[in-house]
Amino acid sequence: MAASAQTWAEREYGLALLVLTAATGAVDGVSYLALDRVFTGNMTGNVLFVGFGLTGVDDIPVVNNLVALLTFLLGAALGSRLTRRDAGGPVRLPRSSLVVQLVVVVGMFALAGVWLGVGRLGTTVMIVITGLLALLLGAQAAAVRHTAIRDLSTVVVTMTMVNLAADSRLAGGAGAAWFRRVGAVVTMGLGALAAAAVIRWLGGPYALLLAGLLMGLGTLLLVRARRADAGYAEAATTA
Repeated sequence: MAASAQTWAEREYGLALLVLTAATGAVDGVSYLALDRVFTGNMTGNVLFVGFGLTGVDDIPVVNNLVALLTFLLGAALGSRLTRRDAGGPVRLPRSSLVVQLVVVVGMFALAGVWLGVGRLGTTVMIVITGLLALLLGAQAAAVRHTAIRDLSTVVVTMTMVNLAADSRLAGGAGAAWFRRVGAVVTMGLGALAAAAVIRWLGGPYALLLAGLLMGLGTLLLVRARRADAGYAEAATTA
């Protein structure tokens, strides 16, 4: 019973993290296409852009990328600090992680609303929105680490692809967790695709609203997974 419950809980958490990965893909689509070539979730890309920009490559916004790097780091630190004290209980995802997720969702919608109100963004407002988006995604990535599903960080799929290849039958492995790992790559791409389409036809703030909706759906799925996880933990305790 315990083994099957653990497997079921992991599937439920995995589904929620896949939706959050799609949301990150959408946010990165917004930040790259509508906020001047900067990522707010994929920090590897920003490190490369800073390197390119420092050599004098045209149209690489070094300041924007540095801001995203620093605020993402700050967000991850805050997310870890806020959830660490509540971690280690019978349920793998602490309640404080859901609080962080709620703040992230509200923040996404608030930034989209500000963007809609301002209209065309000036450089300063663009950098502020970029920094806040990176802060939110950093906090989210730290908060969901407690699910202990390392293949689904929600903000990057590079190591997911390495694990997929290393554990594949082609590499002599057993093909473990291939569906979840492929799903992470696909959902991030779909999120970016959806954001790009919305940006093309409606504009950046509407794509950010879409990302907020995805983030909200992922958070609701996390709530459902946590409740079921808590139910199994209680049943195991009283058995």
